[in-house]
Amino acid sequence: MTDASAAVDRALGGPQPPPGTRSATQSEPPPPPPPGWRSGERALRYGTVASVAAAAALITGRPWLLALAAGPLVLLALALPLGGRATRMEATADVVPRRLFEGETVTARIAVAYDGDRGRLDPGITLGPGVRLDHLTVGASHLELRFTAERWGRWTLGTVDIDLYDTGGSGRRSLRVDLGEVAVFPVPSRAGMTPIPVRLPQRLGEHTAMQRGEGVEVIGVHPYIRGERQRRINWPATTRRGSLQLHQYAAERAADTVVLLDVLGDILDPATGTSSLDETFRAAAGLVRAYLRTHDRVGVVSVGGATRWLQPGSSDGYFYRIVETVLEVRKDVAYRTAGVSSLPPPALPQGAIVYVFTPLTDQRILDVLHQVSRRALALVVIEIATADPYVEPGDTIAELALRLWRSDRDAMRFALKERGIAVVTHERGEALDLAIAPLMRTRIHGGRR
Repeated sequence: MTDASAAVDRALGGPQPPPGTRSATQSEPPPPPPPGWRSGERALRYGTVASVAAAAALITGRPWLLALAAGPLVLLALALPLGGRATRMEATADVVPRRLFEGETVTARIAVAYDGDRGRLDPGITLGPGVRLDHLTVGASHLELRFTAERWGRWTLGTVDIDLYDTGGSGRRSLRVDLGEVAVFPVPSRAGMTPIPVRLPQRLGEHTAMQRGEGVEVIGVHPYIRGERQRRINWPATTRRGSLQLHQYAAERAADTVVLLDVLGDILDPATGTSSLDETFRAAAGLVRAYLRTHDRVGVVSVGGATRWLQPGSSDGYFYRIVETVLEVRKDVAYRTAGVSSLPPPALPQGAIVYVFTPLTDQRILDVLHQVSRRALALVVIEIATADPYVEPGDTIAELALRLWRSDRDAMRFALKERGIAVVTHERGEALDLAIAPLMRTRIHGGRR
């Protein structure tokens, strides 16, 4: 490896996975607790003190040291339960809700049932990734935990090891409860604009098409034809031309929209630690919601370790189907594939407008864009703005690598614009409408075959 390539790896986060990529790791729970009853901490302390005193008496030959062992043994005898210990211990967990958005709260209630004397519950929690424990309440026979979902994804809440102590605290019995998974949806960015392609499918919708048809937007006048409605007569044009003239309306059509997500890598901001993958999903979710509100059909394709896709559909509930389709992509960025598989034809219907959300940091996305443009689909690239990799001051080789990295991204933008592909930039924290607004000036043309 040359010095320049080594500097690139240092600046961009290593040779594998792609520059700045973060692996989706899962925290492994500890080994399960042993079954049955075992000594508690109190019994172990008393037993340790008594054993040390008895050993000291035997080694030194001083019988009076045995008196030091009498106190812990008496306390241990008093700590033994008067009644019987529990022979059965069961626990049931109820987690509400299982589907939520970032920043919302999950409540887990665990009910513990056991026979024998009522003892004390002591939980040990192994927290899963993506969530934060905010509150824990321990009762005589129940536990309540409240979590906050910090990041989108399909996360495991974790496990709870419940220790049941007897009445004296000398013994304990453990039981593990698995809280299962929750689906955390990204918070959609603010978006309301819905650009449309030049050609729209022949389905009724809310977008004004360039063809004549039934609608509410007047695009001209035409001579009266027997059978047409008289209420559409344009009286000023009729007076000027001396013959009946009627309003001509533009047809209203629905659009097919496909959101293509570049999940080939997750670029982290060195200063704030923010994730380009998080911003990609929030922006895409906002655009999906905007198109669904206009009763358009929306589909999704995610390109990463595996290609996932969902055919375009509509209705309010379809938003959650789209998001759940791509919640597994955090597992995809844990490894790098040699190439990108072909996109399935049903995922990109003819006449659709395709939005590609990408940080433009992986050359393989150009292969994907080439596949889309070959199908003559209207294509828009929304670049997710990312910060430059951190370079230590005075590291001339790393600074040269950073300049090459910037030049490579500029070359990618130039190549896309030369092919007639619209490229806009979305800044983190801004409304997506600010990036899409220039596209509203004209209709988007299809790519070149």
